[in-house]
Amino acid sequence: MVKRILLSLLAGVLLATAAGAGWLLIYVLEPGPPSEEPTAVVVIERGSSVTEIGHVLAEAGLLHEDWRFAVLTRLLGVAPRLPAGEFLLPTGVRPVDLIRELAAAQPLEYTITIPEGFNLQEIASLLVPDGWIDRQRFLEIASDPAMAEALGLGAVPTLEGYLFPDTYRLTRPPPDERQLIERLVGRALSVWERLAAENDLPADFDRHQLFTLASIVEKEAARADERPLIAGVFLNRLARGMRLQSDPTVSYDLPNFSGILTRSDLRTPTPYNTYVITGLPPGPICSPGEAALQSVLRPEETDYLYFVAKNDGSHHFSKNLREHNRAVRRYQRDN
Repeated sequence: MVKRILLSLLAGVLLATAAGAGWLLIYVLEPGPPSEEPTAVVVIERGSSVTEIGHVLAEAGLLHEDWRFAVLTRLLGVAPRLPAGEFLLPTGVRPVDLIRELAAAQPLEYTITIPEGFNLQEIASLLVPDGWIDRQRFLEIASDPAMAEALGLGAVPTLEGYLFPDTYRLTRPPPDERQLIERLVGRALSVWERLAAENDLPADFDRHQLFTLASIVEKEAARADERPLIAGVFLNRLARGMRLQSDPTVSYDLPNFSGILTRSDLRTPTPYNTYVITGLPPGPICSPGEAALQSVLRPEETDYLYFVAKNDGSHHFSKNLREHNRAVRRYQRDN
């Protein structure tokens, strides 16, 4: 009698197991919902549970909403390895294949290029539209001297000039603002360390001053071949105690700059107005690229002390004020 009961129980367990296995097998082998598109993009947030990931996949039309998804991921041993990020996944495939695709998937990458000569405000404007940053938080972090100190920049007022202009690959969910800033500054310092190892650093300037000078060269030089010449002019003027008289430094510190400098602007005392102050301003006015940094480390040695913009994007260089004034009259008249 006992033996018959045990056999009945065993048979029941086996039948239930077989039914459960069959029920799971049906789910495993059943293709996902039909779709007109061969792929779909999904975003899986950091810290999502397996159940939440299953819901995201179902919302994207990649599989049917079913708790068997969680069971299957555990049976496959991939539950702890399902990644966060934005992924391109195939539609209409079996759940078992979809899970394996997701476990091995690489996040979609987006290419973001920060142009040479952009300042903090312009970099923020570039990154905001596609949701890479919160503008206010980004600028708060970039303007925090403690952040600059933590990143190894020393006692500099902001990170202006140190968010390196380059092409970066970003993935979603995006890095937080602090992580992104750390990456941009890290790139600037990496480039600087290489340039410093390849060149003799001028004894009269520290790194911050050289970044500041390079940023001014970046804004002044419309042509790449003129960067070393312009750097040489500014270094000549600094060596003689002459004011730099650089228009981009003046406009940088104007709150509502209209695009045209006035005589009043040139006379207004500000820390960045190099028509008023002697020497360099307190920090960079934009992010200089590698070529601009190289130009201040390897300037062209000349006797030039002045330059004025010509009509073709280049500059006319002069050794004395009289020659410079003649060039100004000529090119201003032509304009």
